[in-house]
Amino acid sequence: MDPNHYRFRGAWQLAAPASEVYAALEDVRSYPLWWPEIQDVRQTGEESGEVVVRALLPYRLVIELESRRQDPAAGVLEAVMRGDLIGWSRFTVTPEGTGSRVLFEEDTRPGKALLRRLALPLHPLFRANHTVMMWRGRRGLAAYLGRVSVAAPARRPGGPP
Repeated sequence: MDPNHYRFRGAWQLAAPASEVYAALEDVRSYPLWWPEIQDVRQTGEESGEVVVRALLPYRLVIELESRRQDPAAGVLEAVMRGDLIGWSRFTVTPEGTGSRVLFEEDTRPGKALLRRLALPLHPLFRANHTVMMWRGRRGLAAYLGRVSVAAPARRPGGPP
């Protein structure tokens, strides 16, 4: 077992329609509005950006994301990760009943030297940190979709249409 190799997989059940969930997940710039651990998002290119993540453990990760696949028909959003984490992550959104199911998959290794050195003794804490982050992401997205229509952006009074 390589303590520096992480594979994560989890599913979220959401009451919102799959098209709304997909639209919210596709809009990475909105993540800080609903996902507490995503502290900042900065677009760096047409299909790339940088996210700053901090969960329970006292460290920040700066992750460069580059879109690999955006397929609304299949409900798939996939990105390559570079920087403090190296690998890929994928959301697959499918209709389920009157709501939707989100399958999250990630295959990653730490790019940060300190995280690689601490991998063996802190492996269980790193996994627990990720679990909490994903739980809070699901909860935040459910609340966000409950009060914000992602199909049409809100209009500010006096602002452009």
